[in-house]
Amino acid sequence: MDYDDAYANAAHIPEAESYPPRWEEAARAWREIEQAVGRARLNQPYGDGARQQFDLFLPAGRPKGVVVFVHGGYWRAFDNKSWSHLAAGPVARGWAVSMPSYPLAPEVPISAITQSIARAITAIAAQTRGPMVLTGHSAGGQLVARMLCADVDLPADVAARLQRVLPISPVADLRPLIHTAMNQDLALSEAEAIAESPALCQPARRVPVTVWVGADERPAFLMQAEVLAKAWHAALQIAPGRHHFDVIDGLGNPDSPLVAALLKD
Repeated sequence: MDYDDAYANAAHIPEAESYPPRWEEAARAWREIEQAVGRARLNQPYGDGARQQFDLFLPAGRPKGVVVFVHGGYWRAFDNKSWSHLAAGPVARGWAVSMPSYPLAPEVPISAITQSIARAITAIAAQTRGPMVLTGHSAGGQLVARMLCADVDLPADVAARLQRVLPISPVADLRPLIHTAMNQDLALSEAEAIAESPALCQPARRVPVTVWVGADERPAFLMQAEVLAKAWHAALQIAPGRHHFDVIDGLGNPDSPLVAALLKD
């Protein structure tokens, strides 16, 4: 099996190079509007690192709760600023949305990124009230799923607020990545790949989980979603006509099936 090709998304998406600048522009425009109306709290620190910060977007009225979105990028790329526009769907439904950045490989291992996200969620909880819903895309899907595993240290009062977790196109079993060129940055050993694979742990927290994936994604990502859903006895939703780069678009639409599955409010 050619593992590099199996996990190469951009190589199989037409005009893939156009997506990052479009994300950034849409995110910047939406963020500027939210700042102008006073509903954005940007660059909130949750640690001492330069990338340990989050943005928080508030609805017009009292929030029903908070959605935390964790970005992807194979733990090596992007930050929270490319995705602000995806908060629009939940915000329109009356939910706050927070988006953390986190340290990247190769500066830190994936295990450290996991702990960074746990710290971010704890800090976000301190600034919000009500239920918390976690979602993330690709590597971010792995990270939010990890929050349900027993070895992740979430304070009891924060864990009690978790209402739902929705990993989008998650990498749920990291062992295949050992055989890819990207492992030069990730530096995954067999032991760490097992420890950081949500599909290989049983969730310690009884929280409803829905795994979301695009029907037009690479077979490896469809397999990853199916493996996690089966291991956790979770719902699996396969979005028709969606690939790895546009499977998240529905987050920006309050009436989308993705937002409906996320909030169920």
